[in-house]
Amino acid sequence: MLENKSDLILNKVYEFRVLRKMSQSDLAKVVGVSKQTIFVMEKNNYSPSLLLAYKIADFFGVSIEEVFIYQKGGI
Repeated sequence: MLENKSDLILNKVYEFRVLRKMSQSDLAKVVGVSKQTIFVMEKNNYSPSLLLAYKIADFFGVSIEEVFIYQKGGI
């Protein structure tokens, strides 16, 4: 199946991070990426790898679907 250009992966990384009272730098260190990666991910300008998505969800103690939401675009 071809990926539709309007398909998106939205996320709630910002919400989970703020609830934990963490900075972007703190979360970045925990999951092994740069602060910039967290910044662009929170702005929905970057879709993480599957491994990174699982690391983030695992850190917050929730399922991957609670943090990352697939939004299918128009056909």
